[in-house]
Amino acid sequence: MYNTTVQDGPDTTDPHTIDWAQRQARALIPFKLDEAGLPVNPREPDLPAGRGDLWHWGEAVAADAIVTAIDQAGARRVLMVERADGHGWALPGGMLDPGETHEAAAGRELAEETGLDLSPALFVSRPRRYVPDPRAGRGAWVVTVPSVAVLHTDTPPAVDGRDDAARAEWLPAGTYAELAAAVAEAGGRIFGAHVDLLRFELSPTASV
Repeated sequence: MYNTTVQDGPDTTDPHTIDWAQRQARALIPFKLDEAGLPVNPREPDLPAGRGDLWHWGEAVAADAIVTAIDQAGARRVLMVERADGHGWALPGGMLDPGETHEAAAGRELAEETGLDLSPALFVSRPRRYVPDPRAGRGAWVVTVPSVAVLHTDTPPAVDGRDDAARAEWLPAGTYAELAAAVAEAGGRIFGAHVDLLRFELSPTASV
């Protein structure tokens, strides 16, 4: 979930005053500027002008916590949260704080949203990836570096929805289809920004 801990509302900075050359130099996914000198979404450049419903301009970097619990029979569950904003069920996650590692951010967001406190050392980071966030605009988008933690247990730790999560649940996820069915049974849908990520991570080709 792409809430941010570094601002409490939309960035009021005039985007024309931002040092975009500096932002381009440190971007995880390269992006270009338009004729007005404003950033252009590198994957969805045809989105409406502006930043959509996101609070920032340009690229924002997030960390998503993909935490699974596997029992002795090999059955897998994944920890999901129901977003309080009505966007559906998602992985715990959020924007990085200044100087924070992706693993530390994943652990922090996990604890804030579910009450589950895991050491950053338990997480393994995945490659960066563009997030198809339904709130993005031509001038604002999200890039995530997912972090994976696997627990081997027949009894997953207790969790509950906190912060901007209405609920937190361990849902069956032997496959993406099984997870989607469990989310539907819980009365919801999977957050659009996490569909591709979850399809990949729950596929037979994914590994820690």
